[in-house]
Amino acid sequence: MATEIIMPTLGLTMTEGTVDAWLKDEGDQVEKGEAVCTISSEKLSQDVEAPEEGTLIKILVPTGEVAPCKDAIGLIGEAAEEVSSETEKEDTTEETPKEEPSDKRTEPVKPKDEKAKGDRIFITPLARKVAKEKGIDYSQIKGTGGNGRITRRDVEMFQPQEESVTATTVTSAGAGLTGMRKTIAQRMTSSLQNTAQVTIQQKADVTQLMAFRKEIKENAGMPLTDGQMSITTLLSKATILALQVTPKMNALYHDGKLEEFAEVHLGMAVALDEGLIVPVVQNADKMTLTELGKTLNDRIEKTQQGTLESENYSGSTFTITNLGKGGAEYFTPILNPPETGILGVGSMLNELVLDEEGQVVQNQKLPLSLTFDHQVIDGAPAADFLGKIISYLENPYSLIL
Repeated sequence: MATEIIMPTLGLTMTEGTVDAWLKDEGDQVEKGEAVCTISSEKLSQDVEAPEEGTLIKILVPTGEVAPCKDAIGLIGEAAEEVSSETEKEDTTEETPKEEPSDKRTEPVKPKDEKAKGDRIFITPLARKVAKEKGIDYSQIKGTGGNGRITRRDVEMFQPQEESVTATTVTSAGAGLTGMRKTIAQRMTSSLQNTAQVTIQQKADVTQLMAFRKEIKENAGMPLTDGQMSITTLLSKATILALQVTPKMNALYHDGKLEEFAEVHLGMAVALDEGLIVPVVQNADKMTLTELGKTLNDRIEKTQQGTLESENYSGSTFTITNLGKGGAEYFTPILNPPETGILGVGSMLNELVLDEEGQVVQNQKLPLSLTFDHQVIDGAPAADFLGKIISYLENPYSLIL
């Protein structure tokens, strides 16, 4: 009896995955626990291991195609074992549906690459189901899967050409890219097209904050090794406090519905060679500085090592992204949908200013860039939210009260 290789679930919100590459060919021997293919979701890539020792007798989902989580993507069995028709995946080729004649409208001009009637269309079962639910004629869709197969994402991102001049851009987002980079390209394109993003920028005077850190470290009576006094932790704490009194910024906006949260689930963007990952600290508002610092360090370290638990890849209500190490001052962060806000952190600067007595002193400034969805929140309350973060940073004892 053949054993199925299953598309794994890498996060609570993951519903499907893309097979990026098969590391074994049909007929190859595999050991139990040996990587047989690589798959990717919206958050990360991961190797899929053989559940049993045997022969890879059938690849059910070819490279580049999408499968729902917990669906079989391949079969392992004896070398001479035959695969029954019941075990095979559903045939995903169909004849192009013929359009009903109508005297009530003029036939639209067909794009050059439109498929001729009678051509076979390759489409995944899930994509076909979504197209039917949305009332979309998938014969107009250009597939991005293997062999031009139409995936669920192609259906969801499709816009009829007669309705939008950006249809070509949308359906080809990520073309030429693979794996996580392709997914990121599609998500960023979707983010910019489906939100009204505005960025405001302001510097926080963190001179007192730096003195506060030094004072706490000197008087703690013990080494502070959990990151509780790091700039990242203190900034995160200030952001959490500001989010608690600004519900619309601590919210998710999707399909025309706004869901505000009392709890703060903080995302922290981490840059990897293959792309940007956002691990999540759940219920960050319930944590002390020590708990927050320790959890942030743990999430970031595991993300960099590729060992982060799947449940910590999703569910954030607000995200922080830091380009300060690269020397960036201000930049324009792109929203991590369906969140309504993201805070960008730049490189700390030393500035000469005049004090109250007219003397030249050096202050330390931290550039902050807040991007928000103008569909959900207006500029004035967004600026007030950023001002609250700055107020907490400039009055550091408020972070521990």
